[in-house]
Amino acid sequence: MTAAAVVAGLVAAALADWRWLLVAQREHYLAGSATRFALRWWRRGPNLVLAGAAVLGVVLSPITPAAGIVGALAVAAGPFGFPVRPRSPGPLVWTTRLRTVAAVTGGIQIVVVAGAALIGAGVPVAGIVALVSPLTVDGVLAGLRPLEDRRAGRFVEQARRRLEAVGPDVVAITGSYGKTTTKRYAAHLMAGAKRVVPSPASFNNRAGLSRAVNEQLAPGTEVFIAEMGTYGPGEIAALVEWCRPRVAAITAIGPVHLERFGTEDAILRAKAEILEGADVAVLNVDDPRLAALAGDLERAGRTVVRSASVDRSAEVVATADGDRLVLLRSGVTLGAASLPDAPLEDVAVAAALALAVGVPTETVAAALGSLPEVPNRRTLTPLSTGAVAVDDTFNSNPAGCRAALATMARHATAGGRRVVVTPGMVELGPVQVEENRRWAALAARQATHVLLVGATNRAALLAGAAEVADAERAVVVVVDRHDQAVRWVRAHTGPADIVLYENQLPDHYP
Repeated sequence: MTAAAVVAGLVAAALADWRWLLVAQREHYLAGSATRFALRWWRRGPNLVLAGAAVLGVVLSPITPAAGIVGALAVAAGPFGFPVRPRSPGPLVWTTRLRTVAAVTGGIQIVVVAGAALIGAGVPVAGIVALVSPLTVDGVLAGLRPLEDRRAGRFVEQARRRLEAVGPDVVAITGSYGKTTTKRYAAHLMAGAKRVVPSPASFNNRAGLSRAVNEQLAPGTEVFIAEMGTYGPGEIAALVEWCRPRVAAITAIGPVHLERFGTEDAILRAKAEILEGADVAVLNVDDPRLAALAGDLERAGRTVVRSASVDRSAEVVATADGDRLVLLRSGVTLGAASLPDAPLEDVAVAAALALAVGVPTETVAAALGSLPEVPNRRTLTPLSTGAVAVDDTFNSNPAGCRAALATMARHATAGGRRVVVTPGMVELGPVQVEENRRWAALAARQATHVLLVGATNRAALLAGAAEVADAERAVVVVVDRHDQAVRWVRAHTGPADIVLYENQLPDHYP
């Protein structure tokens, strides 16, 4: 029985490791992520009872090994709802880094349990090892970080040399949101006059950016557009040390990743690291914090280009005039096109970047009418039911939610259903509950049906919808998973209906 209890503890630890390694990979190997999500899962509903059974089994295991087996079974079985076969955004990928983390984690667990077994404490220690699997994974992530940094340093040095050899103008873009969209628009507006290479997809950290340079920066490239993201202070500063921008832009400051930064002022300081050493700073001054930063930079003698979609005093303005997009520079119209389903503030930043690297105004104006769609960012897609979907699932923030509702309203048909499918917004720290409450209230007023997905923001979303008067409120439907929402849409929509998919959380979120 003792041997069986030890084996059960090790098997439970292995199953738990698999879950939390999945979370670690999806959360970019950030130490602390496994424990954070484990607590989210184990604190919910029946999982709290299961967690109690696991702890009780470990506590009683010195008295009877059978209790240790029960505790191990509880760890192995839970948390309920965590996907056994993860679907979104995909399964566990056994990269070299993940194999290393898994091997070190498993090795530590086996050594600890074997050592405990030699002194007669194998059963309770095996149970404890299974219970603290997320802590172990996080500890290994933290311990291996210096080794990963050293390994990545070789690729960074290779990328530095390649940038020096090719010699493009580096355009760097950051912001709480709008980075990828602005990058795509900027590359499009520049392409008629420059040989331009944008960093692909969301390759916006050190590993991704160095890989983009090493694999894609060909001789003759005139402009390299580098999207730069950050989860904490100092990360962008480290990027611009080797990928030095001549022109740098900040698209917006908002509460995205606020749970990591603490305040939006801290987010601003981290994003502003991109401006160090840049000859030209492009700032979206519709954002009050960036407007203030623009003034500070000018007083320090820096060259600043203000862009905007609302503030008509900015140097570069992209604005709506009826159903037309109008681009202005210093109050003079450069060009116009049909109004796209695009964030106009991102169009303005992109145009300012193109002009800053010397693209002729007529080239920029000519490209306005063919701005590319950016996947999963307010893109219109026909559904098999005949309805139209507004796909805004890449991520979500308060400003983006409001803009997506406006897109839905613009394309809605009189008398048709207006359906919003949303799990709400995450990583908003102390304002997450309030922002989701506001978002649900707004959606419940403008839609005919609102489908709330998952448990992460359910309470806040229900509270927001409940604020709307019965006569004005959309029909609210609650589902546990995104695929259930999709099935509801297939069963209840048809031609003349429109469906806004606002955000889609990975399935490691409750």
